[in-house]
Amino acid sequence: MIDDFAKDTLLGRLQRDRAALLWKLDGLSEYDARRPLTATGTNLLGLVKHVANVEARYFGEVFGRPSPERLPRWQDSDGSDLWAAADETREQVIGFYRRTWDHADATINELRLDAPGHVPWWSEPHADTNLFAVMVHVLGETIRHAGHADILREGVDGRTGLRVEHEQQIDEEARAACRTRIEQAARTAARLTA
Repeated sequence: MIDDFAKDTLLGRLQRDRAALLWKLDGLSEYDARRPLTATGTNLLGLVKHVANVEARYFGEVFGRPSPERLPRWQDSDGSDLWAAADETREQVIGFYRRTWDHADATINELRLDAPGHVPWWSEPHADTNLFAVMVHVLGETIRHAGHADILREGVDGRTGLRVEHEQQIDEEARAACRTRIEQAARTAARLTA
């Protein structure tokens, strides 16, 4: 009973955060979806591609259920799992992510939480694991990257929020006033500790 509750809860959270990550691409130009927004090149479409590859590997290879799609090498030195090449369309990346959801969800639904898995890229003795641990790990990765996407999207056009139903009209004046208060507090704290 508790296993079903735990699995349903984790899967529901994963599905919620997958949708949040994709929502960060809504309404963006092709350039804004792909352009590097940090010194290391982090970009919105690349985050989606990366999380899709994470799910494909963790809910595929780890449980002997490889993805039906050809996957790039795992975390190539060129970081190709973190950005979309010019000939990879947004639709292709999103389509791959959605198909990965189906494959991952099938793995989750067909296995018990204590089903054994092996993560060859984890160090021993942690490489031998189970579905519960992998679900928690992948949920953490998805939440982490959805948070990155939220910050990146805010930098592009000010849009924030977890889902479309939480989006509010941006009050630029209120945002500026809040930012000014925070800046003043930071400067005051720096002076007091100097």
